[in-house]
Amino acid sequence: MESLPVVPKSRTAPSTLEIPPWIKVRLSQGRNYTELKELMRQETLHTVCEEARCPNIYECWESRTATFLILGDICTRNCGFCAITTGRPTGLDREEPKRVAETTKRMGLKHVVITSVTRDDLADGGAEIFVGCIEEIRAQVPGCGIEVLIPDLQGNWDALSAIVKARPDILNHNTESVPRLYPWVRPKAQYARSLELLRRVKEQDPRIVTKSGIMVGLGETREEIHQVLVDLRDHLVDVLTVGQYLRPDQKHLPVEKYYTPEEFAELKAEALALGFSHVESGPLVRSSYHAASQVPVKAGM
Repeated sequence: MESLPVVPKSRTAPSTLEIPPWIKVRLSQGRNYTELKELMRQETLHTVCEEARCPNIYECWESRTATFLILGDICTRNCGFCAITTGRPTGLDREEPKRVAETTKRMGLKHVVITSVTRDDLADGGAEIFVGCIEEIRAQVPGCGIEVLIPDLQGNWDALSAIVKARPDILNHNTESVPRLYPWVRPKAQYARSLELLRRVKEQDPRIVTKSGIMVGLGETREEIHQVLVDLRDHLVDVLTVGQYLRPDQKHLPVEKYYTPEEFAELKAEALALGFSHVESGPLVRSSYHAASQVPVKAGM
C-alpha cells in the first residue's frame, strides 16, 4: 500500500535514522587522487566532487575522472540538500574556460563533465562561461566527450540556446526531487521550468543526449517518483540517475528514508521500462557517476 506523503522536517531537526550498512564509501587516496587534487589547486579550479562532498570522490579521482565546478564556489541559492556554500558571488572569471580545457588536456580525459553553482546574479546564468568551456575543450582536446550539468538559468531560453548551439554531447539538468517537495528541497526552482528546459534542448538539437537525476529519501512516495519518471520521458529525456539523499550536515534536511539496493534495482527496471536509454540507480549514484559509460563518446556527432 502506498505510504502517505511525508512533510519534511526542519533543516535543524536531528537525524533519527541509522545509516544502513550498504551506504559504504571506499576511502582510497592513492597516487591518481593525490595528483588530481594537486592539479586542481595549481589551476585554481573547483570541483563539485569536493564542494558537494560527493561520496564517490575517491573512486572517481583514482580513475582520473572529475566534474569541474565553474563560475566560482558560491551559489546564489540555498537548497535544502546541497553542501555548496551559499552567498553573494563576485566577479566573473573569463579565463576559466581556458584553464578547464588545459587541465582536461593534462589529465588526458576522454570524457569531461562541467557543472556550476547557480548564478542568479548573472543575466545569462553563466551560459557564456559554459559555452567558452565547450569551445575551448573542442579546440584543445579534439574527440573528448563533453557533458554539461546546467542550472535552470531562471528560464532564460536565449542563454539555453547559446549552450545548445555549442553542442555538448550530453546536457544534464536535474529535477532533484518530486514537485511537492520543491518548497523545501529547491525553494527557488520550478518543476515545470526544469521540464521545459529539457524539452527545449531536444527540440533545438535532437542529437544532444539529455539527462536528469533525482534523489530519494526526502519523504517522496513511490507514486510521486513514478510520475517524475513519466514526466521526464514525456519530455524526451534519455538518461536518468537515481541516488540516495545523504545529509551533508545538521544545516540540511534530514533523511526520511534509506532505500535498499533492491528498491534501487526496482526503480531502475521501472525507468528502463518507460524507455530511458540508460539508467544509473543505486545508493551512492550521483549525477556524474560513471558518466563516460552512459553514452558513446561523440555519439551522433
